[in-house]
This record gives sequence, C-alpha cells and structure tokens, in this order.
Amino acid sequence: MSETAPSAGGAPLVYEGTAHTFGRDVDTDVIIPARYLNSSDPAELGAHCMEDIDPDFVRRVQPGDVIVAGENFGCGSSREHAPVAIKAAGVSCVVAASFARIFYRNAINTGLPIVVSREAAAGVRAGDRLRVEPAAGTVVNLTQGTTYAADSFPPFMQELIGHGGLLPYVKARLAQGAQT
Repeated sequence: MSETAPSAGGAPLVYEGTAHTFGRDVDTDVIIPARYLNSSDPAELGAHCMEDIDPDFVRRVQPGDVIVAGENFGCGSSREHAPVAIKAAGVSCVVAASFARIFYRNAINTGLPIVVSREAAAGVRAGDRLRVEPAAGTVVNLTQGTTYAADSFPPFMQELIGHGGLLPYVKARLAQGAQT
C-alpha cells in the first residue's frame, strides 16, 4: 500500500493497491446495507462494506486497495455512510466509469478520493495492482503494464482530500485564519 497525501506545499496524492472490481450501478444499498445505518461509527460501517454484493470483500480487502467499477457507482440514496464505509474498510480510492452525483460530492466531503476513468473501468481486472494519481489524471495498471487516462483532480479537491474531507479542511482553514 502506498499513499501520499498533499502537504502544505501541495505534494500530489498517489494511491497504490490491489483492484477489487464491480459492475455498473453499484448502489449505496449494497455499499452499506440499510440495516447498519443505525451506526455512524466508521469501523462498524467498514466491517459491513459491500457485504450484500460480495460477502467476502471485507476479508479480502487490504489497506490501500482500490475499488474499480462501471458506470453510475454510488447511485441510490444520498447516504453519507457509503463513502465512510468504503474508507473505513481500508479502500484508498475508487475508480469508476462514472459516479452518481450525490455520491461524488459525499465522497469528496468525507475525504474518499474518487477518479473517473472509463478506460480503467473497462480494462482493469480483479487482482491487478494499480497506482492511481488523481492530480496527474492517470491510473497505471502495474500488472498489465498499461496506463489509463482519468479526469484529474483540481488543486482545491486535492486539498480537500489531503485534509481528510470538508470538515477537517474547514477546521484547518479556520485555525490558519485565527493564526494570521
């Protein structure tokens, strides 16, 4: 596993891990089933991540691994629990052909890096080793020796992700403002 968060100087985010692949229209009900929504504890949510679509997912996933999926990842309800569960399960980022709009925003707000790459979604196989560089807009398949184009993260989104999401970002900015 490799993860480099941006420093105050803006060093790029880079994620490296094994790919776990899913199809299209993976909805928030299978990312974190509704029966677990009575908890907001990230560890509890992570323990049940993807269990209705892949019961062995949480036993196989290793810190830093990457979810790769087809179109419309995170569709369904607007629950913020879904990206929290993915992060808590140990996934470093999600690469998909496209994301549901509300999931995309919730992921950024909770500090889960998400990368749009139709090429990677079509070409990556389960078990491939990936290096994802959101700032550069690349997904490198280390197993297959191929590089896929991806939508790059603008600097502001890199900063949000680097701080761990919107709330930690705002707290850091407020503290910075209080110091000046």
